[in-house]
Amino acid sequence: MSLLDINSDSRTNPLSVVEEIAASNDLTFERSGEDEVTIVSKGRFADYQVSFTWMAEIDALHLACAFDLKIPEGRRAEVQRLVAAINEQLWLGHFDIWTQSGLVMYRQALLLPGGMAATNAQCEIMFETAVLACERYFPAFQFVMWAGKSAAEAMAAAMFDTAGEA
Repeated sequence: MSLLDINSDSRTNPLSVVEEIAASNDLTFERSGEDEVTIVSKGRFADYQVSFTWMAEIDALHLACAFDLKIPEGRRAEVQRLVAAINEQLWLGHFDIWTQSGLVMYRQALLLPGGMAATNAQCEIMFETAVLACERYFPAFQFVMWAGKSAAEAMAAAMFDTAGEA
């Protein structure tokens, strides 16, 4: 539930749509300011902090999805190779490494020029795409960082899809 009650016009600030989605799906969220909503989503491998930021100066709704996985200094070059390989596979959004903190983050944006309103479907897809990408590739990041695997080995494991359940 939101800790701050900030009224905004959804035609100019799409964060009210994001809040409605979070509330209707019983997701924990916080309105940390006029231009940002952060949702916590529990995944299989990690908890994801999905921050939606309204950037009025460029008419864009920016999404950043972070997870608690800090890159050890000695593995940064291989993780950068992994990020490049992953980004080649993505049609929407991309992964980044924040070099100062050593964190991996998934990002994407929705342009809303000329006062266009964000729809529930657009915001839901942004959210779902972010969490699905993080869930799919989280094990690959672990393989590189903690198992000492190469980016190519980690990608081969990440791209392996199983059918059914044992």
